[in-house]
Amino acid sequence: WYDRESGKSITSVVDSSLKLLGAAGTASSPHRLLVSTLGDEMKSNGRGTPKSIGISIKDRSAILPVGRTADGAFWFDNKSGNFVSSTWYFPELPKWAADFNATRGVDQWLNKSWVSIENPKAAPFVEMGAKPDEKYYAQMQRTPFGNDILEMMAEKAVEAEKLGQRGDTDLLSVSFSSNDYVGHEVGPDDPKVRDISIRTDRTLAKLFAFLDKKIGMANVLVAFTADHGVSPTAEAQKARRMPGGRLSEPQMQETVEKALSARYGGTKWVVGRSGPTMYLNYDLMRQMKLNPAEVRAVGAEALRKFPHLARVYTSDELLTMAPRDFVDRRVRAGYNQLRGGDIYPVTEPYYTYGKDGASHGSPYNYDTHVPIILMGPGVKPGKYVTHAAVNDIAPTLAALLEVETPSGSVGRVLHEAVASR
Repeated sequence: WYDRESGKSITSVVDSSLKLLGAAGTASSPHRLLVSTLGDEMKSNGRGTPKSIGISIKDRSAILPVGRTADGAFWFDNKSGNFVSSTWYFPELPKWAADFNATRGVDQWLNKSWVSIENPKAAPFVEMGAKPDEKYYAQMQRTPFGNDILEMMAEKAVEAEKLGQRGDTDLLSVSFSSNDYVGHEVGPDDPKVRDISIRTDRTLAKLFAFLDKKIGMANVLVAFTADHGVSPTAEAQKARRMPGGRLSEPQMQETVEKALSARYGGTKWVVGRSGPTMYLNYDLMRQMKLNPAEVRAVGAEALRKFPHLARVYTSDELLTMAPRDFVDRRVRAGYNQLRGGDIYPVTEPYYTYGKDGASHGSPYNYDTHVPIILMGPGVKPGKYVTHAAVNDIAPTLAALLEVETPSGSVGRVLHEAVASR
């Protein structure tokens, strides 16, 4: 998002005050996280010495699920082909992680191909490069091989940190990022997405077999979900004679710029964006002695005329409105008054931003419907058709582990899926 203090666009985890470990580059940490996680609550509970480890291709997906008190978070660096971390957790990369990098297991797919499981004689989906360079590592992430290396790293973490083997309840978070990369590239209807889903199932089977041998699956509680859904591509929708298309974020910004310049004069009214959300120029408003709420309203009103936008909110509306429906509720739930922007557009269903591929970010069900699967001790077997949300996982796990519900949690305990004691 756009950070008004620095005047720059930032990510949720980038932290230039720390040192990256395992490669050269900018470090990341959970320093912007405002709430506790399940792992944080496990650690502050006072029972034993639980460990918490996060692993992913992406830094934010390794760091944020395990919170501020984690014993380590590890993510993949494209340039070096190493798993890296930062001095938030330790002064240097643990020996086991450095040893894992040194084995160069990540290079095992050089000159290999990603071939369809169901149709192995068809042309390969992807042919991997011949050199272990940045191009190869970026390509690897966009294949099932990215998930495979994560599973290998997870096994190493369990082994080296003795997770689940010390008499304490430990937390391991693994975010399989490659599914996201592939889905964005080709959309949910592409054969690649079906294939990587089948392969992810097999990768999980490998991890569970390892855990069963090392710890015993009777001692492992599993929560499986996703961070978002996805829209079909505009092209797939057109072939189905369904609504859908592509919108231009720069054109939307230009619409607001022109409206505010026509009304008040001046230029550079939009100083930053977070996706389609726009941040307006407060310095310019102060110079012209304008009412910020009025300026936001003028910009939003102009944007409401933009084709295929269902709604446009101002930050003032998100702070004060009584939600009318699920769209209002979901957009409002994603707003933070200190970090959020000024103008929030919402597309009509099946309209996305960008020139190709697929994306997400709308409040509609195709973008918000994800699986929730719980497995292990304390879970009542069954398939439940009651409403549930990703937000419900943390309080449910907290109840099963008898720790405090994380501070930012707004979900409910999934009582129907919890076995009576």
